[in-house]
Amino acid sequence: MSYIKDYAAKLVSAEEAVKVVKSGDWVDYGWTTITPAALDKALAARMGELENVNFRGGILMWEPEIFKIEDAADHFTWNSWHMSGIERKAINKGFAFYCPLRYSELPRHYREHIKHVDVAMFQVAPMDKHGYFNFGPNASHLAAVCEVADVVIVEVNENMPRCLGGFEEGIHISDVTYIVEGDNPAVAEMGGGGAPTDVDRAVAELIVEEIPDGACLQLGIGGMPNTVGSMIAESDLKDLGVHTEMYVDAFVDISKAGKITGAHKNIDKGRQVYAFGAGTKKLYDFLNENPSCMSAPVDYTNDVRTIARLDNFISINNAVDMDLYGQVNAESAGIKQISGAGGQLDFVLGAYLSRGGKSFICLSSTFKGRDGQLQSRIKPVLDPGSICTDTRANVHYIVTEYGKVNLKGTSMWQRAEQLISIAHPDFRDELIKEAEKMKIWRRSNK
Repeated sequence: MSYIKDYAAKLVSAEEAVKVVKSGDWVDYGWTTITPAALDKALAARMGELENVNFRGGILMWEPEIFKIEDAADHFTWNSWHMSGIERKAINKGFAFYCPLRYSELPRHYREHIKHVDVAMFQVAPMDKHGYFNFGPNASHLAAVCEVADVVIVEVNENMPRCLGGFEEGIHISDVTYIVEGDNPAVAEMGGGGAPTDVDRAVAELIVEEIPDGACLQLGIGGMPNTVGSMIAESDLKDLGVHTEMYVDAFVDISKAGKITGAHKNIDKGRQVYAFGAGTKKLYDFLNENPSCMSAPVDYTNDVRTIARLDNFISINNAVDMDLYGQVNAESAGIKQISGAGGQLDFVLGAYLSRGGKSFICLSSTFKGRDGQLQSRIKPVLDPGSICTDTRANVHYIVTEYGKVNLKGTSMWQRAEQLISIAHPDFRDELIKEAEKMKIWRRSNK
């Protein structure tokens, strides 16, 4: 069956498509690399005549044109499922807000609680011969968004990789309202940061030595997980698997080094499973039409029950800071929102439930404040306003450049002792004094 006539009937200009947006509407802008471009530009041109429009999206990789209009806060609000640097700046401009939610719950939240989106618009890969537009490296929650949207507008980008999956990785033309052919911009890239520091390497070495052959990997974003990936690529490890929230460049390097086969995965054997991917062109080229990679919705990838079914699951994530109680903050600096809850807690829980599994939260022992003074990332208590991403009852391994400790099941004096042992030496005496005041330090402690 040919869908050429259907395509032609639904093909309109970006300017024509965005006329459906009205004041008071809820408009979904997709996610990361598929945030609309031509549609965004066209909508920005008419935002001045609209008010109280609510947008949803997340991890913006470029500044949308709607953000640049005059008196933006008078016309719309941006509601983010996960913050990027662009969105953090928008918070200060008064029109952006974070939506706290475990990322794994997002598809269900759309289907059972939001239930209605006025307009959804996002980029897609070109339609295939079966009439499907692929979501690119963003299965995530897009199928759920489309199911509850009154109007679905797809912006075709010939440069968008076609990412194979198995379910909910695309939308059929019969479910699309309008098709827009955009300017085919290059897919936005997200670098892996600068060269690894000595601290990154020290932390990575402590984690890599814990990974067995045949393990299944999840890597978070950031310098330390990226360095772990580089070390794995250079290691003697073999037959590794991948089941992750975010597919990053490090997985490409590990794959090309021949370390990933997925041969020992209990489910999705032989396939690298992910909810979304963002990185460099190397990553997009690798994911394009690659049957060894599986783009899947986040309520599958991040479901604790799914993760738990994979033996020897190794979860590796970053943190902003943590306290002596074992509470981990991975999303804010005091009241300043940095990122979001994402799936970190899901992977902390799922990895521990996995047979032979381990979760690692890694962080440098210190950072420099705005005043240039060195500060400890391990604190007596979290700063006022800081978010507890991982509760103290659920954390497993904590790693700094000074060592790794397993907090699971430890009493308060034990975890205070262990965390202080991997804090920067310059701050240990001060932390001991605070632990004594907090009644979580024994005289017999080291």
